[in-house]
Amino acid sequence: MIELFSIGHFSISLLGVTSALGMIIGLLLIQKEGERKRLDKDKLMDLGLYTVVFGILGARLGYIVFFDPVYYMENPMAVFRITQGGLSIQGAILVAGSFAFWFMKKKKMAVWKTADAIVPGVILGQAIGRVGCDVFGVPMSRNWPWGVMVGGELLHPAQLYEVALNYILFLIIWRRRQTAQFDGELFFIYVIGFAFNRFIVEFFRSNPLVIGSLSIAHVISLLIIVLGLLLLMFMRNKHNDQIEYTSEAGTLKNAMVYGIIALGFIVSVVFYYGIHFIYSR
Repeated sequence: MIELFSIGHFSISLLGVTSALGMIIGLLLIQKEGERKRLDKDKLMDLGLYTVVFGILGARLGYIVFFDPVYYMENPMAVFRITQGGLSIQGAILVAGSFAFWFMKKKKMAVWKTADAIVPGVILGQAIGRVGCDVFGVPMSRNWPWGVMVGGELLHPAQLYEVALNYILFLIIWRRRQTAQFDGELFFIYVIGFAFNRFIVEFFRSNPLVIGSLSIAHVISLLIIVLGLLLLMFMRNKHNDQIEYTSEAGTLKNAMVYGIIALGFIVSVVFYYGIHFIYSR
């Protein structure tokens, strides 16, 4: 991981800073959506904070289980060396999502309505946080101008590909939130959309292949997409009546959101290339 600075034995990494920024902005948006849907703001904030913690744990556990279980069985203390890298976004989603549904049930929250309020903030936070990731893509076959020079090789900026796809998914979800046909629709759009994004980006990354040219991340993404589509169709058939739309009072207008997202992506691109230019010298 790229270390920005250190205080004694405590170091601050680029990924840590961008992830924290993504979490803060994501939680603020979740609160806004919670207000729009008239959800209990205290329960919603507790849910958001606890889910972040379980997301971090899930990201580490997912990497250990899916990508290199043999190494961690032989080196159990390496499990705790999280600053040396090794996080799986799919593991984070699976563990954090499971916890979130358990928490909502326990606190008697409206599960699908709450899930729809959460996902815009989640995908926006992921888009912002991913900018600081330093797991680059495979070498480019041609000298494309957007490549990143690392260790004398021109690599695909796989992180930036995922950032762009996540911003697009956010806009799709944001636009759909006022015309959703049932509670839970936005959640399944997020699950399917993010798995699709991860499937595409995986073609530009180097991970062990398990089936032909597909990696374990490809396989997991495909399973999530299929399961998500089946559940989406089931929910759509189960809920034929369109949900009652909630008030837009106090929320950001679409035009303003689109402008903010466009600006956010531009800032992400400039920041990405700027920081890697500085630290590659």
